[in-house]
Amino acid sequence: MMLGGSGNLKREIDQIAKDKGIDTNEIIAALEEAMVQAAHKRHGADREIEARYNDELGEIEIFEFREVVEEITDSTRQILVAPARADFDPDAEVGDEIGVKLDTKSFGRILAQTAKQVIIQRIRDAERDNTFDEYSDRKGEIVNGIVRRFEKGSLVIDLGRAEAVLPPKEQVPRENYRPGDRVRAYVSAVTKETKGPQIVLSRACLEMLTKLFEQEVPEIYERIVTIESAAREPGGRSKIAVSSRDSDVDPVGACVGMKGSRVQAVVQELRGERIDIVPWSADPARYVCSALSPAQVSKVIIDEETQSMDVIVPDDQLSLAIGRRGQNVRLAVQLTNWRIDIKSETKMREIALWLSEAVSVVDGLGDPEAELLLQQGVTSLEDLSGCSDELLLQFPGIDEVSSASIKQRAAELILRRDSEEEQARIDAAAADEAEREEAARVAAGGAPAEAEAEGTEAAADAADEGDAALETESPSA
Repeated sequence: MMLGGSGNLKREIDQIAKDKGIDTNEIIAALEEAMVQAAHKRHGADREIEARYNDELGEIEIFEFREVVEEITDSTRQILVAPARADFDPDAEVGDEIGVKLDTKSFGRILAQTAKQVIIQRIRDAERDNTFDEYSDRKGEIVNGIVRRFEKGSLVIDLGRAEAVLPPKEQVPRENYRPGDRVRAYVSAVTKETKGPQIVLSRACLEMLTKLFEQEVPEIYERIVTIESAAREPGGRSKIAVSSRDSDVDPVGACVGMKGSRVQAVVQELRGERIDIVPWSADPARYVCSALSPAQVSKVIIDEETQSMDVIVPDDQLSLAIGRRGQNVRLAVQLTNWRIDIKSETKMREIALWLSEAVSVVDGLGDPEAELLLQQGVTSLEDLSGCSDELLLQFPGIDEVSSASIKQRAAELILRRDSEEEQARIDAAAADEAEREEAARVAAGGAPAEAEAEGTEAAADAADEGDAALETESPSA
């Protein structure tokens, strides 16, 4: 029907455009191209042929262009002046190009099939282009889909009008899906491939976390509350730092929601991932203390040149500040972009004692100067032995000679400390080895060493008692 030039062609074009979501001009262009290819197969590839859609007639018209001449030398490319004027254009002149309409009814079934294939291919290409345009505009959004199948570890997600891929590296550990499961994911990339647009999704990226909060917290969507920074270990734990441009709006409270409803919605979507929400601060020390929550911080020593901090925490808060396998401090580093070294108060007192011993090489110096050195960022004997003279010369009673003495003393104490620590490790290793040997001997059926010792002592006592008895009986004998 399309190729026969029927008046129903216009309705068919409109129907295809509606069903496929393709612009009618693209369908018309596909039809015109298909008819040109079919005409070339029918009449020869060297013929100058053009197809045009006639909207009034609702059909595709094919024209072959011929040159107006006085004498024909090539009947396929030329036409005489008289018939050209009589049949096509009364004003035709020699040298003009005349479009001669071809009869499409003469096209056979094979040519019609060729035209159909071209049309189908063009429609597919148009669908792919439309899909690419649609999802390239949605890059950076969260979409909903249904798991269809697995391909080499990747999940193929049906988004409705297109399929997307969730690669293994973009999946969250310990999340399992089956075909038919619903899934929400972040559109991380949209690229053009030979097979069509490639839509790559992610559930493990940082943007998945921030977008979920943007959807759940109206204040973030309205830009009243801003996510200043975020850090995430997918499937385990995340941290976000938030601020508010309205002093009446608590940014942390806005993200948590009434009775934790907002943050819980995000946690449920991320399958139980723990989320810490902390207030952002322009003050680095305050910001780092918040980032290390829920641990409590006693003191912070800042070194702005190296963008690092020594954070001192109570002994009972040390493991909480570091987190399981260092997760808490690792996320805090990502969140703040500061290098963080966490020390317990006991460790800092130990360091203070070493520093005090080092500076005591100069008469009159001791604990107060050690405390001042800690405040200046000197938090180890190595720092002291390598510090500048300018730093030490700030202290009363220290000149260049005593400064050199202090650094020399610090170097000596490093060797002593390392030697003591090495000996402690050797002793601990020896004790462990002895315990393993004892356990192995007992497991093999032997009595514990303590029991053997007690048995040996009892035997000795019995022997002594026997000897005493003999000595007593001897005189009477």
